Amino acid sequence: MPIAANTRFGPYEIIAPIGAGGMGEVYRARDTRLGREVAIKVLPAAFAADADRLRRFEQEARATAALNHPNILAVYDIGTCERSPYVVSELLEGETLRQQLQSGALATRKALEMAQQVVSGLAAAHDKGIIHRDLKPENLFITRDGRLKILDFGLAKLTEPQAALGSMAVTAEGATDPGTVLGTMGYMSPEQVRGQATDARSDIFSFGAILYEMLSGKRAFHGATSADTISAILKEDPPDLVETNRTVSPALERIVRHCMAKNPEQRFHSARDIGFALEGLSTASSAPLPAVGEESPKPGVRWIAPLAIACAALAGVLAIGRYSAPVGNVASAVPDIHQLTFGNGYITSAGFSPDGQTIIYAAAWAGKPEEIFATSAKSPESRSLELKNAILLAVSSEGQMAVKLHPNTFGAFARPGTLATLPLTGGAPRELLNDVEAADFSTDGSQLAVVQRVNGQFSLQYPVGKVLFTSPLWISHPRISPNGTRVAFLNHPFGGDEGSVMVAEKSGTVRELSSGWLTLQGLAWSPDGKELWFSGTRVGLNRALYAVTLEGKERVVLRVPGQVTLRELSPSGQALISEAFDHLMLRGKVSGAADERDLSVFDAGVPAALSLDGKMLLMTEVGEAGGQGYSVYLRPTDGSPATRLGEGLACDLSGDGKLALSRTFTKPAKLLLLPTLGAPQEIATGNIEPGCGHFVPGGKNIVFTGEEADHKAGLYLLELSAGAVPKLIARILAADPLSPAVTKDGKFALAPDASGKFWFYPIAGGEARPALGLLPDDSIAGAGSGSTLYVYHQSAPPQVIFELDAATGQRRPWKELGPADRSGATNTFFAVVAPDGNSYAYTYDRILSELYLVKGLK
Repeated sequence: MPIAANTRFGPYEIIAPIGAGGMGEVYRARDTRLGREVAIKVLPAAFAADADRLRRFEQEARATAALNHPNILAVYDIGTCERSPYVVSELLEGETLRQQLQSGALATRKALEMAQQVVSGLAAAHDKGIIHRDLKPENLFITRDGRLKILDFGLAKLTEPQAALGSMAVTAEGATDPGTVLGTMGYMSPEQVRGQATDARSDIFSFGAILYEMLSGKRAFHGATSADTISAILKEDPPDLVETNRTVSPALERIVRHCMAKNPEQRFHSARDIGFALEGLSTASSAPLPAVGEESPKPGVRWIAPLAIACAALAGVLAIGRYSAPVGNVASAVPDIHQLTFGNGYITSAGFSPDGQTIIYAAAWAGKPEEIFATSAKSPESRSLELKNAILLAVSSEGQMAVKLHPNTFGAFARPGTLATLPLTGGAPRELLNDVEAADFSTDGSQLAVVQRVNGQFSLQYPVGKVLFTSPLWISHPRISPNGTRVAFLNHPFGGDEGSVMVAEKSGTVRELSSGWLTLQGLAWSPDGKELWFSGTRVGLNRALYAVTLEGKERVVLRVPGQVTLRELSPSGQALISEAFDHLMLRGKVSGAADERDLSVFDAGVPAALSLDGKMLLMTEVGEAGGQGYSVYLRPTDGSPATRLGEGLACDLSGDGKLALSRTFTKPAKLLLLPTLGAPQEIATGNIEPGCGHFVPGGKNIVFTGEEADHKAGLYLLELSAGAVPKLIARILAADPLSPAVTKDGKFALAPDASGKFWFYPIAGGEARPALGLLPDDSIAGAGSGSTLYVYHQSAPPQVIFELDAATGQRRPWKELGPADRSGATNTFFAVVAPDGNSYAYTYDRILSELYLVKGLK
């Protein structure tokens, strides 16, 4: 019997039925705690007595809850009410792939887009040892905004991956014995219909059958009876796709056939491999595909693109030596370069073992979280140290590793986690300190320097507990000098990776050695302790390797194409350097559009504001194309060419879209008014050095953050007229270069007070009111009507934007952002939401890097 409306399952109130299936009934419900609508799958009490059905139902919840991926249904909760178990998940609006296929085959391009989302979700599940075992069009749901979600892991089987010798990992017991047939006829693999043991390749077979149906409009295996269908799965191949769809290329046909091979050994061995094959197909053949019967490319032609890529990669490696030839004060010796890694992803840290022969590094390969590996110059192979979701911080002379466990993103780059140590020879990590950003060992391994986030501030401590320097935003790369008397570090006063090279004496004196860097990462002492080597650039994103003396004299050590990051210097002068190609990808979706659009202009776009109608995006180009000091662009969201308005960091766009506001990186900083037609104008702020600002609706006033000569930070109101003087609204924590939020009605500005607590400050004067529900690591993407805020934690994709009612503290998920392919995708950040909540834009960082051992640098 259907469950009546208003029935309560814990905090969830039933609204209406959605559907029913073999695993239970599904209802629309309201989460009374968070004020959001959810879906509840309920297993009737009569079925709960069936131990096997109950086990499978609970397994669905466990399996799906273990996954966090944009192409897999999100599970929020599980419970039991009056002997009826239930699972709470996100509520989806849209239709199943089966419903879409009722109209026939999909367009080839759309089928490929759907297929790539399926394999992306499957890869995430398979990486956690979970196979679906019941893939079919009914279990693939397409939301109204075009996102595909895999449903119903009710038949999922938790498989036990091959563990390394000595691993203490605990894996779940298999849910189904060989000999039991589970699945849906027509999409089951041959091993499934035989009742044999299955693995991820069974899902790949089912995926192939689904892709065949998307392209042809007909089922791959379908007979008059179940026996006929089974016979077709075991013995027959479906008709060629080109018989029903002449736009299917031979390469795509081969991918589908490869998925549906009868023998599992002859299929793709991973969903990720399929994703690479499909991505290569879509990027290499964006031109119309030749019709059947047209002349095929000559055999040698297909090798041109791979050969060009290989030559380009080789040229990049050779360029390291070529570009290190004498140029000005660049060292004259040609260094010896040896590539150490060969992955699809990015390096996060690296260091030498005490004997200098083994290299320990952390990397995120193929979209997986960071993991720590060991390798050497003698072998191209890397060995996992079975430390997952961990980052290497340092290796001591005594063979101890300092690692950061379970890092959490804070701001654009900082990722505090739990500091732990363990021997290189293996063993369980010994946890020492929470909220640690970075650490380094002294030369004798007896002491640690750490950067720790304490009470909202980053503090440099050496030794642990003795604070030498603090900053509200980000400190990185502490490095203890060879003699142990001082510690160098990078200071990032605006929270990004811009900043200065600093050195702190153990006595407490702090000095700035080199400043003005737009991107600054990587730091090490020279073996003699007379210089600090670091990687940075004052223009764009492509860092070079520099050295600076303790007296502040700089020199170039190495400049190459791409982005260089110094990871470590050995006592003998060998360097570990990663070379990366880093792109900040800018995407967005505007009101009325069905899908997101690529809004990038060059290599590194950061969104600042959207016009009220969502037709214009104000952005900053912070990469090579942005030049020194960055550039501000106005970008039509329909794909039309962008217009450069001026320099600096883009802050806000006026309501009518005719004026932009930017902040320069000069000393002192300036606020600029950038008309869409006309010359830039400096805004006089008196003796206040400004952060960024925001237009008050109406366009006659701005609100900005700033710092006075006595270093007191404030929130100010300034009329845009000659001779106007800034008016203090409130004292705040820091002059953050990012804009304060202004409510849609223009009555309030949102900023943190001197203690870090956020308040709505009346712009016209009056009593402030607290903003409830904001968490310490929240970033604000925009302000809507009333007390509505759009907030998020900067993190690796997928990025969830929440809609927060700051009057009550209630929040609900609003959008999930990020690319389907997460290889090399590090952070999703700098999201902006238009005041009406109908348009948004965001940037995510895609880095592809490799690690090199370099000898002979001077």
